[in-house]
Amino acid sequence: MPEGHTVHRLARTFTSLFAGQVLHVSSPQGRFADGAAVLDGRRLVASEAWGKQLFLGFVPADAPDAQVTGMAPEPETVWLRTHLGLYGAWTFAGAPDAPEVAHAIGAPRRRIGERDSLPAPGSSDPQAAGALHASDTWAVPEPRGQVRVRLLGAHAVADLTGPTACEVITAEEKRAVEARLGPDPIRDDGDAEAFVAAVGRSRVTIGQQLMDQAVVAGVGNIYRAEALFRAGVDPLRPGRDVPATSVRAIWDDLVVLMRDGADHGAIVTTRPEDRGLPDPSDGGRPARTRQNTDGAPGAVPSDQAFYVYHREGLPCRVCGTPVLVKELAGRNLFWCGTCQT
Repeated sequence: MPEGHTVHRLARTFTSLFAGQVLHVSSPQGRFADGAAVLDGRRLVASEAWGKQLFLGFVPADAPDAQVTGMAPEPETVWLRTHLGLYGAWTFAGAPDAPEVAHAIGAPRRRIGERDSLPAPGSSDPQAAGALHASDTWAVPEPRGQVRVRLLGAHAVADLTGPTACEVITAEEKRAVEARLGPDPIRDDGDAEAFVAAVGRSRVTIGQQLMDQAVVAGVGNIYRAEALFRAGVDPLRPGRDVPATSVRAIWDDLVVLMRDGADHGAIVTTRPEDRGLPDPSDGGRPARTRQNTDGAPGAVPSDQAFYVYHREGLPCRVCGTPVLVKELAGRNLFWCGTCQT
């Protein structure tokens, strides 16, 4: 499942490609036909992420300038809420003059680095093959697979497949969704003290709480494991037994790590001094964690990017003790029994 930094990259992508444009919205699959009809012909004026939730705000096409800049009265604004879940992905294609953004963000069947640009007309990329119709400058590709919703603008198209959630909501319903979420470390309005208080009043292990979107929004299995390692905190300690100063340090670290992930499209949690030789061979098995920056000049290699995530049995980068793994609430938890107490 994409972690929160990925959804923030999505929000930025929609702003870059479609902000202020009147969009043609459709549901090639047909499952979102009613929702698409509500949004079709409206202008996109807002693109926001909160944790793993993406919200796209639309106003009528003839909205005055104040509304187009995001100041629309709430009754005029409707929101497309999407959650990618385990299998969802947004894919993008565009004209040669479209801004350079990721081709696919989420969980595409074929991994594509987020540094890749939009495929241009005539590209050999299979996603770009075939045209639904042509404009003056580019050929719009046909939908590929079970596309729940398609957004078509002046220079680009975005297709959503496989989401856990895809619905049109009002501003009041959007606030209700946000009220159920914990603070988001990437957002400027992220409330550190609310996070510290939530962890401190619960007997639930801190490892499990970090995966609870009502406690902190956007953290997934990688950030959970890595932030706890960097803080030296045993993931199996009850939240109320972890000092508030340690919980606050975890929040502050998540702010730095997740914002860096949103900026660069890859999760890197190791400090330069803790990167050394590649991990020992495991019999030729392909790398278990693929980064969007794999192969990019100057990027930290995947096998050097994490302290404990997917490194069970390998020596801890700091103390040399084998990294541990166990299932916690249905997800694998990775940690060092020596460095984390």
